[in-house]
Amino acid sequence: MTMLWRGLCILPLLFVSGNCEFLFPFFHHFGNPAHNGLNFGGSGDIERNAGGFPGGGLFPIDNGGFSGKHNNDGKDDDEGSDAEKSVKVVDGSADKINKKDKAKDNVETKYKGKWELFTKNSGVSAMHLVILPKIDQAVIFDATVWKISKLKLPGPPCRIVEGTNEQDCFCHSVLLDIETAKIRPLRLNHDTWCSSGALDVNGRLVSTGGYNNGSDTVRILDICPTCEWKEYPGALGNGRWYATQVTLGDGRFMVFGGRNFPTYEFVPPEGQRNAKNQVFPFKFLAETNDPVENNLYPFVFLSTDGNLFIFANNRSILLNPNTQQILHEFPVLPGGARNYPASGSSCLLPITLQPDETRKLIPAEVLICGGSSHEAFALADLKRPKVFVPANKDCARIDITKRNGKWKIQTMPSPRILGDAVVLPTGDVLLINGAQSGSAGWDDARDPNFTPVLYHFRGGKADGSKFRELAPSKIARMYHSSSALLPDGKILIAGSNTNPGYLDKALFPTEVRVEKFSPHYLDPKLAKFRPEIILDQSANQINYGNRFTVQIRHADKSLDEQKLQVNIYYPAFTTHGISMNQRLVQLGTVQVIKNIAPKTHNIILQAPINGNIAPPGYYMLFVNYNGVPCRRAMWVQLLP
Repeated sequence: MTMLWRGLCILPLLFVSGNCEFLFPFFHHFGNPAHNGLNFGGSGDIERNAGGFPGGGLFPIDNGGFSGKHNNDGKDDDEGSDAEKSVKVVDGSADKINKKDKAKDNVETKYKGKWELFTKNSGVSAMHLVILPKIDQAVIFDATVWKISKLKLPGPPCRIVEGTNEQDCFCHSVLLDIETAKIRPLRLNHDTWCSSGALDVNGRLVSTGGYNNGSDTVRILDICPTCEWKEYPGALGNGRWYATQVTLGDGRFMVFGGRNFPTYEFVPPEGQRNAKNQVFPFKFLAETNDPVENNLYPFVFLSTDGNLFIFANNRSILLNPNTQQILHEFPVLPGGARNYPASGSSCLLPITLQPDETRKLIPAEVLICGGSSHEAFALADLKRPKVFVPANKDCARIDITKRNGKWKIQTMPSPRILGDAVVLPTGDVLLINGAQSGSAGWDDARDPNFTPVLYHFRGGKADGSKFRELAPSKIARMYHSSSALLPDGKILIAGSNTNPGYLDKALFPTEVRVEKFSPHYLDPKLAKFRPEIILDQSANQINYGNRFTVQIRHADKSLDEQKLQVNIYYPAFTTHGISMNQRLVQLGTVQVIKNIAPKTHNIILQAPINGNIAPPGYYMLFVNYNGVPCRRAMWVQLLP
């Protein structure tokens, strides 16, 4: 009998021991794949606190709404399809980090969002869009080649059209106040058509390339109420038309590709010029060039190990930017092409940090959605009558820090090309804008995709899907549309021009209306969950690896720290469905000090440990509670 009782006692222990990883996901072992020897630094003296495990976003509930509950059934919710044996869940991927049980996260909403017309006329159609920090202004610009817009310059001097004596007195760039919609015209002399850009460490917009006299130009716009563009023609060693600009961990910029130039180069310091020997040939871009290209505006992301993930057409590699060596090539992504003119959208998924970050390699994943067949442009642009091929319906995801990373593929609710992938304050991704058939190019797309789709970074619907359709717009946002995340959590939606000029009478007229979209988490019924950041008691300048404090006011005086999450977001430069340098980092929470004053709390956080995780510069800092973002993000500057 004694032996029987001992057996009954031991059996449950054996069960728990053999299944602890299943029962307790935070016990998962994180892999430590080989890397290229880059030093990550970081300290191990920060006390771990449960607040460092982020709370979840809003997830769909069975009746079609959203819930803050995590999927805790132990099943991987990211399996997707098994196309070409390239779909495999890799242990230790970013999707598995911090899946700690959040049983108390029970916020639910059926809200599908709300659209509002912000302004009827932005003056310029938003081919390019980025939010400037501190002054909360949106920079909008298109191209000078049209010699026309919906807004004239306030006075001389007018632009002299290249190679002529003709004067162009129309505005091609504006600053749009994101609160009042007030517009300030900006002057441009060198063509920005299909250019690239990023914000520097001081928040200035550094834009590169364009068309004709702008193709080798670097231009800078500072953040002040009266600043104008400063232009430096001839600064680049090659012309950069349809190129991609990326920010490195030390704050430098590189620019990749462009029509007829399968090369890359570092963007020179202000006022300097690159010599021809400072331009590097890039065989990968030459190899990925279809007869109709499909490798322009390549997707380029800084990985957490300091290397660059570069995706062009249907192939992707890892490049060491310092040695110019290709370290690894990932599996081919099946199903067609993803880059211009078969323009899909892509983003770096949220990077999740711990409060005592000492990992040598921090997981990072890339998401690529939509695109089209390799022949889509030829059929729509060159064939008569035009043929509009249905766009792709797939979304593919891969861990770029693993040499054995494989694509995990799932199906979207609808096809999408020419769309944007906006990383939301919660870490989920909003797929918005675009068409359902055709290609990039003049009058080469049909079937506007009016319906935004939410992609769940973690978790998903009860049926296993990671997608949820939200409220549709009534305005077609096709070729040359753009988007931007705003500090209040709304999305600014602008642009759309499928015409070679400004046309009002066309199948899809040139669009100068600007909208704002309020995602599901802005359900008025959830307003009580939205924290308020107390700006004068919060650090607005932080240094790598250091602790800093953010103070919030919240109606819940008990404040369940398990439901708190603090994220920093690097604003994207958006054009042609590519959101350059967009980045969201979930910070590790060291400690929460509650009720230092009535309903007022201090959150002590650790800044990212180096620039490979988060390049230096300005970020929007969001505090989420129960998966609901704060009333307004604060701007913080991250410095070495």
